[in-house]
Parts: sequence; C-alpha cells; structure tokens
Amino acid sequence: MKEIDARGLSCPAPVLQTKAVVEQEKADAVRVVVDTAASQQNVKRFLESQGFETALEKQGGDYVVVGKCTAARQKKETPKPQSEGNIELKKIMVMCATDRIGFGDEELGLKLMVNFIRTLKEMGPELWRLVFVNNGVKLTIDGSEVLADLEEFEETGLCILVCGTCLDHFNLLERKQVGETTNMLDIVTAMQLADKVISI
Repeated sequence: MKEIDARGLSCPAPVLQTKAVVEQEKADAVRVVVDTAASQQNVKRFLESQGFETALEKQGGDYVVVGKCTAARQKKETPKPQSEGNIELKKIMVMCATDRIGFGDEELGLKLMVNFIRTLKEMGPELWRLVFVNNGVKLTIDGSEVLADLEEFEETGLCILVCGTCLDHFNLLERKQVGETTNMLDIVTAMQLADKVISI
C-alpha cells in the first residue's frame, strides 16, 4: 500500500498528490493522511471517481483515507493514448485581474487565488496564455506566493503576459520577476486568437 502524507498542504494539493501517485505509479492501494476533514472528503471523492473503494479513519488530529482498487478497475483496459497530432487542442487564455478571488475575507481571497494558480497546471497543454492585469500583476513580483509556480509555467513554454500600464501604476515595474511586460493591444489580440477566455 502506497503511503501519502499530505498533512500541511492546502486544497487542492492533497488531491493532486494522490492523483500523481494513482496515475504515475499505478498504485492499487493508497493510504492518504491529511489534516482537515475537507481534504479527506476531496481525496475520497477523487479516489472513488477513479474506481477505488474507500474507507475513512480518524487518528488523533489526522484524517485518513484508505483506497483500494476494485476488481472492475483492475480489469479495465487502459485506452491507447492518442497522439497529440490527432488531438485538436483548444487555446485557453486565463486573465487574472486581481490577486485574490471573491470579496469578504482578504486572507481567504488570497489563499483561493494561490490555489487557483497552482491548479491551473491541470489544464495541461490547453493553457495557452496567462495574462495579469490591474491588481493581478502583484502575483508576478518578488515575494509573490505563486512566483515559483509561475516560473515553472514559463519554463514549460507557457506565455505569461503582464500589463505594463498596471505595473507602472503600482510602481512595480522593477519588481516584476516573471512574464513578458505587455500592452493592451497584445492582450486584446490574444483574446481574439484564443478559443476560450477565462477571466478572474
């Protein structure tokens, strides 16, 4: 049984860690330890969606999910992967106009945005452009909680556009650490070329 210690990780990291073990290591049985009931439920739902039977445990302050591969899943044939040349990938542009999601609690809003950025990699190669405008440019400067994530995106070839006017407005031009400083024309052109635009 594969043991996964996801304590101290905020949502959706425990699910992503479990997903990686199930998909990459082809584990038939996993035991995932988390430190919140919400994470326990999220991991449980993911495992069940993958054909695992699950059991929940509570050990002290920790929450445990035990998942075992069902006979149906074991017998299921793995579909042959299609070559990328035969798949028409969508070009999705994500535009972040804020450094936090929603209104109300500022700390919660920032945490949600951090989780959103970190989960974007699940879009795979369809994530085509990541654009930061207005308050969103603060995510691209030194000290940003997602700077390492954005640098990783850029290393994989993702084009990150950062509004120069916005950086200027906040006096952050010299502090930008990732992405290409751009203008509204480039942003609008990217919107025209994209198959889908998601705005946050």
